[in-house]
Amino acid sequence: MPKIVDAEARRQDVVEAVLRIIAGDGLERASLRETADEAGLAVGSVRHYFAGSEELLAFAFASVVDRIVRRLEASMPDVHAAEPGTPEHRAAILTLLCGLLPLDGPRALEVCAWMAFRNAARVRPFLAAEADRSHREVAVIVGRVISALRPEYEPKESLVVEAERLLATLDGLCMHALLQPGWMTREMCVDVLEQHLDGM
Repeated sequence: MPKIVDAEARRQDVVEAVLRIIAGDGLERASLRETADEAGLAVGSVRHYFAGSEELLAFAFASVVDRIVRRLEASMPDVHAAEPGTPEHRAAILTLLCGLLPLDGPRALEVCAWMAFRNAARVRPFLAAEADRSHREVAVIVGRVISALRPEYEPKESLVVEAERLLATLDGLCMHALLQPGWMTREMCVDVLEQHLDGM
């Protein structure tokens, strides 16, 4: 009997190969042929799922965004369940926000690709829509975190500024942790994030 291939699982295998290439050699190396080699597949097998490099990269970008957003969303019920101002509430918020940082191997691969795709979207129009979705969906979650931290009567404009400040801090931590992992360790990332939350 012919081997039955799970199409979605194969696509995710290919995405994993793209992430490894980006982390090791940069986004420019993530061609169909390089990806096929990394995934241990024939180029024709990859073409069965993706017509070209642009379609492959757009799908990989969307997959990374989906993973990150799902991880953050999965932590949101704990934020809402805890009493504001308690250690449990603070711990739930910290756990959620740490879901965006490259604090372990799998997340480092995802965040490295996420940052690379977002930067590439400036000059590769086929990535622009996904970059916009990425910003909007992550910003909405961060905005909900800010709302959980700040009084209900605080002006909306102030909440928006705080959300952007937190997003900028998270982006900076991601970049520093990827570029200087020997210094910006997991512990340092968490310490900086905790200090930021204290300042709010």
